[in-house]
Amino acid sequence: MTNLELIFTMLGEESTKQVSTKKDARGFNENKKAAIEGGKAAGNALEAYEKSSGDKVVTPQNFKQQIAKAKKKKISPDPSTDNNK
Repeated sequence: MTNLELIFTMLGEESTKQVSTKKDARGFNENKKAAIEGGKAAGNALEAYEKSSGDKVVTPQNFKQQIAKAKKKKISPDPSTDNNK
């Protein structure tokens, strides 16, 4: 997940929390409505950002792929320095 993906995800979560608190949402149905409203706010912000920047925020990149890539780049230890012989 890129930084921008994280930022817009957090915006959606915080917007939902604010709506839920403001409307004193109770129970599943009221919180579901708050989540839809908060998600729309974040979705609108995402759309505006992508339109103004010309770049897409959501990428096919994910954390598991980043870890695998980093492990492949890691240099294997020199066998001549192995102290377990």
